[in-house]
Amino acid sequence: MSGRRGSPAPENSPSEPGGHRADRRKADKGTGRAKPRPKRSTKEKVLWVTAGATAVLVMAGGAVYYRLNSNITTFDGDALSKDRPEASAPDAQGRTPVNVLLIGSDSRGNGNNDLGGGGDGGARSDTAILLHVYADHKHAVGISIPRDSLVTIPPCKLPNGKWTKEQTNVMFNSAFSVGDTETGNPACSQNAVEKLTNLRVDHTIVVDFNGFASMTKAVGGVEVCLPSDIHEGDLNPNLGRKGKVLFSKGKQKVEGQAALDYVRVRHGIGDGSDIGRTKRQQAFMSSLIKEVKSRGMDPTTLLPLADAATKSLTVDPGLGSAAKLMSFAMSVKDVDLHDIKFLTAPWRYEGPRVALVHPDIDQLWAALKADRTIDGQDASAPAPAGDTAAPTAPAQTSPPPAAPADPKAAEVKVTVLNATSATGLGGKASDALKAAGYTVASVGNSPGKARATTVVEYGTGEKSAAESVAKLFPGATVQPGGTAKGVSVLLGHDFAAANPSAPAAGSAPAGAPAPLPSSVAGAARSADDDPCANISYG
Repeated sequence: MSGRRGSPAPENSPSEPGGHRADRRKADKGTGRAKPRPKRSTKEKVLWVTAGATAVLVMAGGAVYYRLNSNITTFDGDALSKDRPEASAPDAQGRTPVNVLLIGSDSRGNGNNDLGGGGDGGARSDTAILLHVYADHKHAVGISIPRDSLVTIPPCKLPNGKWTKEQTNVMFNSAFSVGDTETGNPACSQNAVEKLTNLRVDHTIVVDFNGFASMTKAVGGVEVCLPSDIHEGDLNPNLGRKGKVLFSKGKQKVEGQAALDYVRVRHGIGDGSDIGRTKRQQAFMSSLIKEVKSRGMDPTTLLPLADAATKSLTVDPGLGSAAKLMSFAMSVKDVDLHDIKFLTAPWRYEGPRVALVHPDIDQLWAALKADRTIDGQDASAPAPAGDTAAPTAPAQTSPPPAAPADPKAAEVKVTVLNATSATGLGGKASDALKAAGYTVASVGNSPGKARATTVVEYGTGEKSAAESVAKLFPGATVQPGGTAKGVSVLLGHDFAAANPSAPAAGSAPAGAPAPLPSSVAGAARSADDDPCANISYG
């Protein structure tokens, strides 16, 4: 009866939940094996495995973010100027543009000496880019500020807590060196940029040599291009000899020390100026962005990159956590490569230094303040109803011509000259040429009389190239234009009619800034441009 269902079990029975362990051991004694435990159901196993995996992922994610957070260094927020431009107001859809100052530092600490960092007078900043992310988060532009630009540096805080006096007509990169510390003075650089632009800088990010080299390794290298072989003596003019070849002419992938050497080299290319180096840095940034986006803007891609970068990052307090940095990176993941632009602030030589050109540069800062793209679009305008992701580019009056199948397009240097009184034509023609793979050498206005039709001129041996270029400008006449090397496009009224400018004054929105000169807008580089195009000056 004791084995039947419902029969009372004996007191302290091994089968009873309250039974003694000693009795259970006696029951198993002499059998030679332990009594089998009850089996878990498949469902229970899945639940336990899922819970365990989730716990591991949470702990791993927490460990990653803890490591990233511990990597990040922030600078003193109290060192920012007390007299700052107002922050950008949200648009009708609650969107706000963001200005981020990117600084490349040659700090001697953190192993940078081994990579060529450091020097007398503390850390220096030879690279500074003001990145403007538009309110629509569909466009972005990086403005390179030449290091030798003569600017006004407002009062800055020293390590001892005192503030300097305002300095006028001094080199821009001297702001980062105020205080002569090995870590530099990013707050002073931010103060100088806000003084120069009248734009509120929302965040500042400083990357040193070590961080830069590590980031390039994290993405598996970056594609670059050089117009000629580069030797050891080009990187180090004090070497006293040409030395071995560091980089061969043409396209190649670089990472680590080689990537750092690429963005630092000045001599042996063009006129050996910092302006030419800035162009290559813009090309490098374009290729780096292209590489990251090709891998996918997701945590799998971004976390290794963030781990490499944050070990050598110094940021403002507002970006002082891994979550905030990741959030910012993800906020720009939908910007198309063609809508990420780079250009150099309008400049001219003034002796050995660089003067910023007025009113061109004033119009550039005004356009950013109004959140207008360099081709005049209002990035704060509401998106079309029912389509928040609709493209913001203006409709074209006529379909663009097909790009010519010219495998040597990148080798053709094209000068664009506006031979009409219409504005913005040079930039539009430049975009068409770049999209077809041509190298735009310069954009400007024609000194001659206005032309009714577009003319493509060529120098000795360039007729075939000119004929290919002319395919982008239906109706254009091709003719010799002297013996100068390269091709020139003189835009006529026919091109202006097919590419109307922005609305005339009086019909433009109140407060809209004046359109940018074609020499500024047309000189911009898109992140999807050929890496061999526009990488030197002089």
